[in-house]
Amino acid sequence: MRMKSSHYNSFFDYENKKVGYNSLSNSFIILEPILFNLFEASINENIIEDLQLVHEDLYTILVSNGFIINNEFDEFEEVKRISFDHDFNEKEYHLIINPTMNCNFKCWYCYETHIKDSKMTEETLQKIVTHVENILEDKKNILEEFTLSWFGGEPLLYFDKTVLPLLKNIYPKIIKNNISFKSGFTTNGLLINQTILDECKSYGVSFFQITLDGHRERHNKVRFISKNRGSYDEIINNIKLSAKNKFNINIRINISEETISDLIKIIEDFNDISLVDKDFLTFSFHEVWQEEKNLTLDISNIVDIFRKNKFKCTYKGEQTASIKSSCYADKLNQATINYNGEVFKCTARDFDTVSKEGDLNDNGQIVWNDKFQKRIYDTRFKNPPCLKCKILPICNGGCSQHRMVNEGKEYCVHNFDEHSKLELIRQKFYSRIVETANL
Repeated sequence: MRMKSSHYNSFFDYENKKVGYNSLSNSFIILEPILFNLFEASINENIIEDLQLVHEDLYTILVSNGFIINNEFDEFEEVKRISFDHDFNEKEYHLIINPTMNCNFKCWYCYETHIKDSKMTEETLQKIVTHVENILEDKKNILEEFTLSWFGGEPLLYFDKTVLPLLKNIYPKIIKNNISFKSGFTTNGLLINQTILDECKSYGVSFFQITLDGHRERHNKVRFISKNRGSYDEIINNIKLSAKNKFNINIRINISEETISDLIKIIEDFNDISLVDKDFLTFSFHEVWQEEKNLTLDISNIVDIFRKNKFKCTYKGEQTASIKSSCYADKLNQATINYNGEVFKCTARDFDTVSKEGDLNDNGQIVWNDKFQKRIYDTRFKNPPCLKCKILPICNGGCSQHRMVNEGKEYCVHNFDEHSKLELIRQKFYSRIVETANL
């Protein structure tokens, strides 16, 4: 049987050894240099099959981890198959709701336009309930998982008037149909209290994403309640309260050059948390989109310190969308309904009417427009540099928003920088080492 080297192989040096990564199988191997040279020679001489005779164990490892594949195997077609299987999965539905576009903060980097007094009407609320009922009927005996996410604006501003009535209506319907239910909030965390947590526990909410803009001093300059009152300590206390109530918390740390110096101090503010509560926390590190300086090395060192203090962390290697874990907006069975009934896919953009991709009609049905067709169908696997890239399976060419913004031109979310791509793989490798060490 003729064999070939996978197109999706990458190698880098690590502690006098060669680390190999195959982005299609998502597998790492660690080779002694002499074994790597043997593999490389078999490729150059086009005698990969003979490697089995020279070093059977090496050959077996390379085959089982996807580094060597059947000559007839079309890897790119496999990438497309996996992508379509996940993005067109009829067993899942993800509904995101913006109860309001108003917010109690005005963060400098926020891309959303805050609309004072924006709130959902009873008519829109009922249309959402009808929409969920339609989904349950249309996907009867097919749907297995329903995810309900809350975004905005600050969704907790309208917890009593919008969120709670919808949860009370939707949650029992999902459970009655024996469908798995997940729900969570993207929130600044300031308004969380025990009453809200108790209500959330009653209606299937299990997750909060809460943002910190650096340590106390920097955070309070960005997220303040009034001129003389910051929000850092209240948010930290609310995170701890949520963890004590067994909610999973993703603490998103937004990083710029100004915030990075004091990030380690955040660890001290969680020193009093129990090991049980600590297990509900994950720190997620993100450069703000306006940051031009490359902070990867600095952030990686900080992430290492957090991990040494037994905190779960994610950085670039774990956050990258892949063909198996693509962005929610890439998926057919997902919708973001704004407070006014306009429908979008992506939440990482402003919710202007001109950007909407559909409307929720009186029958609870979404009437999609041409933007939806372009996002879900027309722009997939059309960017030539992506089709040739070694990390396509874990990069996915970015998300569907990248595809739409760059339609008709060649682009790379890593700016065609091979070093940046390799750094992504390194970060994934280091995370894998930490995971293994913590088992």
